[in-house]
Amino acid sequence: MTIFNLYIFDKFGTLLHYAEWNRTKKSGITCEEEAKLTYGMLFSIKSFVSKISPHDPKEGFLYYKTNRYALHYLETPSGLKFVLNTDTTAINVKELLQQLYAKVWVEFVVRDPLWTPGTVVTSELFQSKLDEFVRQSPIFGIRNI
Repeated sequence: MTIFNLYIFDKFGTLLHYAEWNRTKKSGITCEEEAKLTYGMLFSIKSFVSKISPHDPKEGFLYYKTNRYALHYLETPSGLKFVLNTDTTAINVKELLQQLYAKVWVEFVVRDPLWTPGTVVTSELFQSKLDEFVRQSPIFGIRNI
């Protein structure tokens, strides 16, 4: 199992933070363009899911999986969007994203008096704690394929 990358968006679609770990293939476009495409795709998928769901979607869109990777999604009540790309065998990613939000984002970003909501997170402490948290997770690893 492995983790490829993480996007964190605010409720307006602004990319607040991007990190990558075991990503081997690059998209060939800038990080900003890739983030815009990712956010647009999420917006479309959420809309599609809410329209075709036969049930009232309480949790809405959580993830999708292709034959090469899985995209996992967590949206907080405040509108923050966490997008984690992993390999297809990763399990319990929803819990990992919830812990990432509570133990890393809230502790090292929300409680940072120098951070202004809606701006890019540049805190080195947050970046190091995020990296430490991800590397210690049970789904972090190097892909053998």
